[in-house]
Amino acid sequence: MAVADRSGFPLAVGIASGQRNEVKLVDETLDAAFLDELPPRLIGDRAYDSDGLDAALLDERNIEMIAPHHPRRRRLTQDGRPLRRYRRRWLVERIFAWLQNFRRLLTRHERKASNFLGFVQLGCILILLRGL
Repeated sequence: MAVADRSGFPLAVGIASGQRNEVKLVDETLDAAFLDELPPRLIGDRAYDSDGLDAALLDERNIEMIAPHHPRRRRLTQDGRPLRRYRRRWLVERIFAWLQNFRRLLTRHERKASNFLGFVQLGCILILLRGL
């Protein structure tokens, strides 16, 4: 998981097994942020459409979650105005494309998750330094 700013530079990254629900990983990723200040809005895909996540982020961190409605959702919670920001979600995908330029991350050679996370964070540092 990754959190990016509006310029597309990484603010936080995290790793987890493939079987975990993405809604449960948001707090862990935000706790591992590189900066103390977090963005006022988070934009995610349909997997992040959850009333519990919306309430937790708004109450605890004062962050608005913007995600399109999941197909199985019965009650609509967002109108079109916040969803216009969803078009900028490609900036997060660009982080993953930049991280694939590092061969060590493209093919995971590390057995331990902590070592792999260290290399992901090192890749993010290099991306941030290139942006200066």
